[in-house]
Amino acid sequence: MPRVFSFCLGAWLLMLLPISVEAATPLIHDAEYAIIEAQNGKAWAADDKAIDKKLTEIRKKNGGKPPNIVYILLDDVGFGEIGMDELSVIRGYKNPNMTALAKQGMSLNRMYTEPSCTPTRVAMMTGRYPTRTGTTEAKATMSGDGLHAEEVTIAEVLRDAGYYTSHVGKWHLGDIEQAYASNQGFMHAEFPIHQQGQLAIMGRDMEDGDIIRGVDPNRALQTFTLDKLFAPDPAHMVTGVELRDGKLYEVDMEAGEAWTQAKYREMNERYHRNALNQLRTLAKQDKPFFLNYWPLFPLSFVQEHRSQYNTLNGGTIADILVEVDEWVGDIMNEVDKLGIAENTIILVMGDNGPFMQYAGPTGQSDRIYRGGKADHLEGGVRVNAWIKWKDVIEPGSAVEDIIHVSDLFTTFARLTNTMDGVPRDRVIDGVDQSGVLLLGETHGRRDYVHIYEGPVLKSVVKNKYKMHLPPPGSNPIAATIYDLYRDPREERPIESIKYGPWAGGQFVGMIKRHMAFKRKYPDRPVVHDIPYKGIVNLRPESKKAVEIFMLGLPKK
Repeated sequence: MPRVFSFCLGAWLLMLLPISVEAATPLIHDAEYAIIEAQNGKAWAADDKAIDKKLTEIRKKNGGKPPNIVYILLDDVGFGEIGMDELSVIRGYKNPNMTALAKQGMSLNRMYTEPSCTPTRVAMMTGRYPTRTGTTEAKATMSGDGLHAEEVTIAEVLRDAGYYTSHVGKWHLGDIEQAYASNQGFMHAEFPIHQQGQLAIMGRDMEDGDIIRGVDPNRALQTFTLDKLFAPDPAHMVTGVELRDGKLYEVDMEAGEAWTQAKYREMNERYHRNALNQLRTLAKQDKPFFLNYWPLFPLSFVQEHRSQYNTLNGGTIADILVEVDEWVGDIMNEVDKLGIAENTIILVMGDNGPFMQYAGPTGQSDRIYRGGKADHLEGGVRVNAWIKWKDVIEPGSAVEDIIHVSDLFTTFARLTNTMDGVPRDRVIDGVDQSGVLLLGETHGRRDYVHIYEGPVLKSVVKNKYKMHLPPPGSNPIAATIYDLYRDPREERPIESIKYGPWAGGQFVGMIKRHMAFKRKYPDRPVVHDIPYKGIVNLRPESKKAVEIFMLGLPKK
């Protein structure tokens, strides 16, 4: 049977089947979900019928083909930094394309992420709090660990259901072979092994601007330096790799070449060109597709003086956010031009709050919410997020239902009728939020979030209240609670006598239930391996870096 005819027949058969909320075996969710499900189950059952009806009608309208997904994740931009022109007087720049996306789609105004990039990406890809996976930290240099092969990603779920899966841009889920995007469900993959700590911060250009110190040994005497490799050269680590004919190759770096801001810019521009090329290629195929486009920009610390992107702000990230906004517009326009908008979901969001350690040169600030990258404060985990699905999601709508980035895993599975592929042998923290997207505000299935910094639980959100956990060994009464609507910057804790009689005990109960589930379903330990395995053309300096790294590990 010809491939095209075979797929079309399968698609028509899919269209005839009812859209299923989930397979017979239910997902394992955390305890808090069970408590709210018990109180809202009847309403959710009614919502499910309405959602099923809508999805079946959409599928029929599109010839039985499930929707494409384009997911764009921007680095280190917190709530109010992008796509909200009403705040341009504070920011000193505008993002007209992301503002247009907000008008054309739905604003997810209470989107929570993890406090830094690797954990957010883990949560989105697996539907699980990162602490459950053993991958909880954002690491800039060689580490020999990463996302375990036994984790199931949304890319694997979609690929196994007949999707073509493509990843372009930042990955940052580990430098070991099993953690590569090409081994976590993506059929097309091009990505840097590490992140902007190597690519945007560690270069000589950055030391010139006092963004970093100590990476250039020629700037100070090394009289007593015995370990000449203690300060790693970013050019000695692997940079960008691409999957070609089933093998992974490093690209655009020659032996002995230095890493510079110019190389970093070229990498970003290459990824944007290739994301657009992927979109054109995928649109011509007979399969639905999932395109994961994760730019490394706007994270940049060297002022490039590109006058077409100058802003009133003048910061490095502020200026490049204007450029990245154009890139988002390119993707949106290309979807329209290719004639696939009616069956393509586009979601654009930030991955965590601003990089406050560099607030001066970058032009970022913590604005509405206090805190930024690496903080459990709202400023570290609240981001802008918009989703567009032409003629399906109401244009210009906005919702305040709490959504956590892990919910995208489960929601994408529901919208694509691939819930059967979601694992039933582990806790899935992501909940199905398709009701919010298709039925509107108040149809969410989450009113809580557990917020970790690395492997440590730091705060818990429930409705409009947020408890900061006291340090280990402290009296629980030392915990502070905030009303996020009255005190969004978490600066004025409610006096304990005003919440103690009820909220303190309720929050403690939430935490105890959460920890009880972790005892029943223990967190996966960190997985280790030799860095850079599986990369065909390692440069001599990269091989040497791995050799030295391995000398520092205990022998079996």
